[in-house]
Amino acid sequence: MAMPGQSPCPPMSNHTKERVTMAKVTLENFYSNLIAQHEEREMRQQKLEKVMDQEGLADEEKRMRRSQHARKETEFLRLKRTRLGLEDFESLKVIGRGAFGEVRLVQKKDTGHVYAMKILRKADMLEKEQLGHIRAERDILVEADSLWVVKMFYSFQDKMNLYLIMEFLPGGDMMTLLMKMDTLSEEATQFYIAETVLAIDSIHQLGFIHRDIKPDNLLLDSRGHVKLSDFGLCTGLKRAHRTEFYKNLNHSLPSDLTQNMNSKRKAETWKRNRRQLAFSTVGTPDYIAPEVFMQNGYNKLCDWWSLGVIMYEMLIGYPPFCSETPQETYRKVMNWRETLTFPPEVPISEKAKELILRFCCEEEHRIGAAGVEEIKTNPFFEGVDYDHIRERPAAIPIEIKSIDDTSHFDEFPDSDILHPATSVSNQTETELKNKDWVFINYTYKRFEGLTARGAIPSYMKSGKR
Repeated sequence: MAMPGQSPCPPMSNHTKERVTMAKVTLENFYSNLIAQHEEREMRQQKLEKVMDQEGLADEEKRMRRSQHARKETEFLRLKRTRLGLEDFESLKVIGRGAFGEVRLVQKKDTGHVYAMKILRKADMLEKEQLGHIRAERDILVEADSLWVVKMFYSFQDKMNLYLIMEFLPGGDMMTLLMKMDTLSEEATQFYIAETVLAIDSIHQLGFIHRDIKPDNLLLDSRGHVKLSDFGLCTGLKRAHRTEFYKNLNHSLPSDLTQNMNSKRKAETWKRNRRQLAFSTVGTPDYIAPEVFMQNGYNKLCDWWSLGVIMYEMLIGYPPFCSETPQETYRKVMNWRETLTFPPEVPISEKAKELILRFCCEEEHRIGAAGVEEIKTNPFFEGVDYDHIRERPAAIPIEIKSIDDTSHFDEFPDSDILHPATSVSNQTETELKNKDWVFINYTYKRFEGLTARGAIPSYMKSGKR
């Protein structure tokens, strides 16, 4: 409040408010990173000591291990100080494309290691208000350290794009597998659903809800085992990554819910529209639980609904609510009591039907409410050895011919996303420069990402396509 005789302070301009926020975020991130780095280093040291004690090593061997670990920590500090950029990677091929960017197979020039590089355009992130989504994905990939989650090694940015450098999983994704196979046997379905149960549970144990479980986000490694990816819609206890990703789906809803199509026509319609939906900003609402659409609050059980829809698709050939338009699909999901039916011309076992209906039901009655063990002990999973499932052969073996084999991915034309200067206006560049502070602290380097340096072997160069 102004003193008598003093004029009141003028209100703070929006420009000043933004500069203050930028300074606050910068300082907070600087000190939080220092604390996090110290804690991570202490944790790695404790882990080393624990492993050495379990192995019963002699004092001299322990001393050598500690010395090796100290050298690696020093190298990691040096790596963290180096600026990683596009010039450190050679682009080999586009292997995925979405509404906000693309995924490329790349090779790190100093090691020859092959990675999947996810590229996101900053301008699109700002325009479509996707900042919470991309921050959620980056944060969860940093925190998650599991065999069931795709591993991220580095993240960095330049003035136009954000980059996530992740492990390359040459088996492709479940969507591509289902498009090729039409339907899976119950034995194969049991394997993939069981592995996905463990993958989803690993995220839930971190306190996160994925919210976007669908075949596109179930990747397959070189041996055909499942890994969970794409955490752009993930939310959890640590921060609220909210989204209005599907906010327009309730517009122009059709009144007719019942289309008289047999299974063959439904499957053909589904496959015709599937890839187009996968690459669009709307996406496909087929796998989203009704309580997520209602936005009245939901919990991790929404991920189990999505898994039930995937299980139905594996066995029947298309998801239970598939329609000509996303709007119609949304309506069917919301009226699932009437629309979730099993076509008589595609017979499946009673155990399979029972589990699907336990996944896709009212939230309070849904399987998994009492914990993941309730799912793992369901009769459909009889005989599954969860403790060793990843060590055993996959239901459908993956044939990989080389470290950069992309035969399990769709073909995509090249784009100018890595050379955007020709297609970006000066106005967009100015806006990006002013707004770039919102991407503070995006850069990341994983300790396990340390690799021996060396030239790319000649056979790897000749094998590129």
